[in-house]
Amino acid sequence: MKFIKFPLAILLLFVSTSCQSKVKSEEKETAQETPTHVVETPKLTSEELQQYETAYFASGCFWCVEAIFESVKGVKEVYSGYSGGTEPNPTYEEVSYGRTHHAEAVEVFYDPKVISFTQLVQVFFGSHDPTTLNRQGPDRGAQYRSIAFYKNAEEKKIIETYIDKLEAENTYPSPIVTEVTKFDKFWKAEEYHQDYERRNPNNSYVQNVSIPRLNRFKKNFKSFLKEEMH
Repeated sequence: MKFIKFPLAILLLFVSTSCQSKVKSEEKETAQETPTHVVETPKLTSEELQQYETAYFASGCFWCVEAIFESVKGVKEVYSGYSGGTEPNPTYEEVSYGRTHHAEAVEVFYDPKVISFTQLVQVFFGSHDPTTLNRQGPDRGAQYRSIAFYKNAEEKKIIETYIDKLEAENTYPSPIVTEVTKFDKFWKAEEYHQDYERRNPNNSYVQNVSIPRLNRFKKNFKSFLKEEMH
């Protein structure tokens, strides 16, 4: 299994194209109608989602992370939101400017008969750089930190065992700084953030950061992809 590397030159190229730098203009920009060539997929109802398991991760801008997990077989739905902090009802502006202790995170609904929690952990570590403290790509701040959330002792053991494996194999040139944190609560982000990459394919951040990140993942994790993503 290959892991994605993020050369410094590429990161520096996108410093001026960050999720954080566009906070003030995003709501106005994303209020536009979805492009006509984008096919809207019906969302599963709350009742339908109850039959699936959930997993929670944070690894940078949630637009990118949502798109990656949505490409994975066995994943039924993904929501962008906030987790890892204590403040109630956080907003995008508060979180993205570091005014809370939350990180941008995703809620993943998955079918354990198709994909396991262990495999989702592999997707998580294989789709971002877990060695950069409070930073992912061009986005800086604790709100973009790497967190693998666990809901029980079994999930915690899976995450910690996998980190030990990656460290023992020297998968990354630097130590892994991912937080392994007990899940408390997930706050769903504003509606305009949901399916952001798919709905805003011409957005500069999506073009320069999100899509390249997704394509790197797809190249290295072909066996994990839904058929339509090949």
